[in-house]
Amino acid sequence: MIKNEAQPSTPLNDIKVLELGQLIAGPYCGQVLADFGAQVIKVEPPGKGDAMRQWGAADNETGEPLWWNVIGRNKQSLTLDLRQARGQEVLRELAKNADVIIENFRPGTMERWGLSYDVLSQDNPGLVMVRVTGFGQDGPYSTRAGFASVCEAMGGLRYLSGYPDRPPVRVGISIGDTLAGLHAALGTMMALHQRERTGHGQVVDSSIFESVLAMMESLIPEFARAGKVRERSGSFLAGIAPSNAYPARDGRDVIIGANQDTVFARLCQAMGQPSLADHPDYATHRARGEHQQAIDDLVAAWTRQHDAQHVVDILADAGVPAGLVYNAPDMLDDPHFKAREAIVEVSDHHGKPLPMQNVFPRLSRTPGSVRHVGPVLGEHTETILSDWLDLDTNALAALRDDQVI
Repeated sequence: MIKNEAQPSTPLNDIKVLELGQLIAGPYCGQVLADFGAQVIKVEPPGKGDAMRQWGAADNETGEPLWWNVIGRNKQSLTLDLRQARGQEVLRELAKNADVIIENFRPGTMERWGLSYDVLSQDNPGLVMVRVTGFGQDGPYSTRAGFASVCEAMGGLRYLSGYPDRPPVRVGISIGDTLAGLHAALGTMMALHQRERTGHGQVVDSSIFESVLAMMESLIPEFARAGKVRERSGSFLAGIAPSNAYPARDGRDVIIGANQDTVFARLCQAMGQPSLADHPDYATHRARGEHQQAIDDLVAAWTRQHDAQHVVDILADAGVPAGLVYNAPDMLDDPHFKAREAIVEVSDHHGKPLPMQNVFPRLSRTPGSVRHVGPVLGEHTETILSDWLDLDTNALAALRDDQVI
């Protein structure tokens, strides 16, 4: 089903957002807010726009990059040159009408442009400014360029990713950027909630390295109190067993997670070896962790006797978490994805259906939706400046002649 219609009621349809950031981290925050109904105005440099318009694989027919359709979805595009004094003046006027400003420039950039929070909040004390950077707004590294790859490494993720006999690997997506965007969106909602109580906005400081660090579970206290440095372990977590990728007869891998006592007992029953659950080497969580390799060998010996889907079916019936390793074609073909509409088709700018991930999480009364793909560069410039600032055609023409928009 193609989804383009707006929901009758969305949680954020009374929130106005100016998104100044580029690439992924800041714009992902804007995507989340837009998905749930906020009016997100993407402010882009005239002529070239956000670099994300050029990233990712291109459509086989049109040659147009596809990623922008996702990260720019549900937003409006306004071109404005913030390096010009007149562009900065226009932004200050727009900020008077905004609830939220998202930016992910290096710390100090907004201040150099006369667009600091102190300046913008003078005329709009309820303004929330969301600042997304690699290393945060202060500290000795704050002025460094901070791409996700570097911040994932410093936040601890890269050290744990991969196999112990090889260099660290990266996850196949820019996970640090999206984590920072999610934390920024969460911070935005908390700041807006606080504004409801006090009438005052504030600054949300979301850094990539801290967003990654926040996901590091007990890594820090394990070292501080137990002297343990968690190391790379490949496809499993040390001491958590059985929980791994297991080979099937048809060459596919099955992910099985049966490290809880009761679930492990169900796995043993499904394998036709119920007595394993009572074996002293496997009967408890710690025992299984100490004999991790032995138990993985036992499970792998069983999975190799069956095709992968058959293993999944058996374990699903037994109440044991198991699944195949999906790629994009698998997702598009899966009946559960279809039933949940986890992937939705949206009309692109040529009227053709374009599948992409839906909006998550799901809200029962006021769900978000994908209303349209990423906008054409500057598609809404004149409408927004007319509606928000009451500029007439002569004023708009002057801005365009001066290449401010």
